[in-house]
Amino acid sequence: MLSRPFGMLAINIVAVVVGILLWGLVTSFGVVGLPTPLAVAKQAVIQAENGLLWSDALASLGRVFTGFALGILVAIPVGFLMGWYKIARAIIEPYVQFFRTIPPLAIIPLAIVTMGIDEMPKIFVIFLASFLSSVVATYQGVISVDRTMINAARVLGANDFTIFRRVIVPASLPYIMVGVRIGLGSSWSTVVAAELIAAQSGLGFRMQQAQLYYDLATIFVSLISIGILGLIMDRIVMAIDGVLTAWQEKL
Repeated sequence: MLSRPFGMLAINIVAVVVGILLWGLVTSFGVVGLPTPLAVAKQAVIQAENGLLWSDALASLGRVFTGFALGILVAIPVGFLMGWYKIARAIIEPYVQFFRTIPPLAIIPLAIVTMGIDEMPKIFVIFLASFLSSVVATYQGVISVDRTMINAARVLGANDFTIFRRVIVPASLPYIMVGVRIGLGSSWSTVVAAELIAAQSGLGFRMQQAQLYYDLATIFVSLISIGILGLIMDRIVMAIDGVLTAWQEKL
């Protein structure tokens, strides 16, 4: 069944349905103080009808996409520089490793103080989260290229630019796409934290407001929305990965 075109999708749907049924079963017995799936669905309908859900989702999605895209666009060439040129590695790597030890969430207060409470600090911390994840993956991909392929290309008369374009870049793509997926997850976790601290819209902001009134249904609506949006973006990245690395044998 897994080898059929829609086999995996069918199993995914069944797994989600079973999870919702288990959720409903647990909450119906009052085992934990969580809202029922029906209560969450009703709250989602209410927020969708008044436009609140759509505006919050678009606000968070816009921040994530902007910061994530900027982080990836900067991380990939920087990672290639670090991997290909030792002098660039010696200069850049200490800064990358230093900032990697500092959680992007810890920079949020500093970003707010220096950049204000508009969109800039939120996008900046998302950019930093996606950049740090992707630059390391790209760098690792470059230094992991089989040296035999590089030497073979040199024997055949290829110059450095040709080797970089025809050997290094394709061989590094699987690593790069892993970094992109990790950066995407980091972007979503960072934007929620940023919206919890300083925002007037967004799914994280809505959860903070719901927390004040102990509105668990609204919190669940925002959580599920974040999960769905993140899952959709991840599937898009996986589809791009499938096209770019179609040559790679996979299980």
